[in-house]
Amino acid sequence: MPHIAITSELPGIRGLMTDRPDTAAPLNALTETLLRGPSPLSRGERELIASYVSELNATRFCADTHGAAAAAQLDGGADLVKAVHSDPDAAALTPLLRSLLRIAAEVQAQAAPVSVEAVAAARAEGATDTHIHDTVLIAAAFCMFNRYVSALGTSLPTEPGYYDEAGRRITTHGYTAVI
Repeated sequence: MPHIAITSELPGIRGLMTDRPDTAAPLNALTETLLRGPSPLSRGERELIASYVSELNATRFCADTHGAAAAAQLDGGADLVKAVHSDPDAAALTPLLRSLLRIAAEVQAQAAPVSVEAVAAARAEGATDTHIHDTVLIAAAFCMFNRYVSALGTSLPTEPGYYDEAGRRITTHGYTAVI
C-alpha cells in the first residue's frame, strides 16, 4: 500500500506523476533525454541499462516497464531482457554492452567512482567517453527513480499485459507524452 495518498489508480511512477505534474515534467524530460535523445547507444540498449539497474534495485515496476521497452526494440526481445536480469555475463550481448552493464552495476552498488578496471574493459570493447557518460547517468538516474517508486510503496499493475502495453507506449510516444 502506498505511503501517501495517490489519487489516480495508476501503478508505480505513473500514479506519482499524475498526482504531481510539476515534478513529473522535469523527470519525464530527463528520461526522454537519457533514453531517447542523441547517444551512441541505441534506445533499446539504454532501456536495457535502465531495466537492469532497476532489477538490481529490486524495483519490479521499473525493471518490467523498461524491460518491455527494451524488448520491443532489441533483437532477442523479452528473452534477452530476462537473460540480462538473470546473468548479463551469460546473455547474448555485444562485448561493449556487457562491459557497460558492468559499469551500470557499479554505479548501482555504491556512490563512488566506477573502477578503473571497468572503464578500461569498456574502452577495450570500443566505449567512448559518451558511452561511459550516458551509461553512468542512466544508472544514476534510475537509482533515483527506483527509490522514488519503491520508497513511497507504489502499487504494481494488476492487468495482464500491462508491461507489454507500456513498452509499446514508450517506444511509440516516448516519455514527455507518457504519464
